Amino acid sequence: MRGGSICPSRASVSSTGPVDSDSTVESQNKGGGLLAPAPLAQSPDHGGSVVVPERKDMPEFVVTALLAPSRLSLKLLRALVMSLVYLAALVAAFVYSCIALTHVMCRPRRGCCGRQRLSPPECLRDPTLGEHCFLTLRVSVPPVKSSGLRLHYVSAGHGNGPLMLFLHGFPENWFSWRYQLREFQSHFHVVAVDMRGYSPSDAPKEVDCYTIDLLLDDIKDTILGLGYSKCILVSHDWGASLAWEFSIYYPSLVERMVVANGPPMSVIQEYSIHHIGQIFRSNYMFLFQLPWLPEKLLSMSDFQILKDTFTHRKNGIPGLTPSELEAFLYHFSQPGCLTGPINYYRNVFRNFPLEPKKLSTPTLLLWGEKDFAFQQGLVEAIGRHFVPGRLESHILPGSGHWIPQSHPQEMHQYMWAFLQDLLG
Repeated sequence: MRGGSICPSRASVSSTGPVDSDSTVESQNKGGGLLAPAPLAQSPDHGGSVVVPERKDMPEFVVTALLAPSRLSLKLLRALVMSLVYLAALVAAFVYSCIALTHVMCRPRRGCCGRQRLSPPECLRDPTLGEHCFLTLRVSVPPVKSSGLRLHYVSAGHGNGPLMLFLHGFPENWFSWRYQLREFQSHFHVVAVDMRGYSPSDAPKEVDCYTIDLLLDDIKDTILGLGYSKCILVSHDWGASLAWEFSIYYPSLVERMVVANGPPMSVIQEYSIHHIGQIFRSNYMFLFQLPWLPEKLLSMSDFQILKDTFTHRKNGIPGLTPSELEAFLYHFSQPGCLTGPINYYRNVFRNFPLEPKKLSTPTLLLWGEKDFAFQQGLVEAIGRHFVPGRLESHILPGSGHWIPQSHPQEMHQYMWAFLQDLLG
């Protein structure tokens, strides 16, 4: 569990008045105590003051023995899950290898490698979208973890209102928020960030540099580094998964959330166990557990698998222009720039099983009716984990996975209504 301890803190207690024994028992229950309640004794030498005798912990070997079966069961469960994950990864590798080789045979002139783009498309330099900046995240004193990385972001509307921070998904970048940057800069300070691993932000190569803890710290340091104490967090896909976690661990930094097509990690884990169809929709996640092969397959035939993801007749982004497609491919085509984004997935199963958490941040959830990656039943599953009255959800008919790009007008209408009380 993030930033937590499995042992409750204990302090000696003294009082000059009566002590409520019920509250003592309640405190022990919240701590999950292995400590037996001790009777209260009254000392005649202290004018009727109550003294709580020192409580003795169980011997360490007894605690270890009691916890051993649970620990062993958890290790066996994780071993079983990882065995199934890597078996599924091998199957996915075979399927995607066939797809990639078919692309190569159908387009032999493109070869087996992706063509590196030497200059960015003009749409990435569109001044109406905002100013390109870099933010160097703070470096903390050990043992506190902090990245010290440099993140690229596009900013507009500074001074026009609260911070609205956008988190993109895979395989995207800041440009996926182009419609929202234009729409909301008149009333908010809009910032679309290229997250860790997505060029031109820094992209460490090690898988351990993409743990959830570090990714959440990046979001926190971005908000504080921009000079704000809270934000409106808008997210999609992978960015949404991080936003859900961030709202749990840093609730004071999130005033409102807008989420498009992205479930909390614990919810999709719980949901997938009972809905085998969701596991098949997430088949690419298993491929991404393997080293180097996913990067190779995605780049073959000049990134044809990525191109199909964006331009597929049924599941792609409607009306995506060739220049806009290049806006996504440009950075991925640079040497080694696919590894960082895929490393997000290589940490997905590290914390299995995840404990379900209660969600309480006021949230607008938008979901595509025809999302190819996530089943519609996840909307109801998310609602079951919410504090009543804090979630507003809408399923957009005819829309798919890419709501911020495919249905921006509908998204903006819901967002303006949801944020109306913040505009005064």
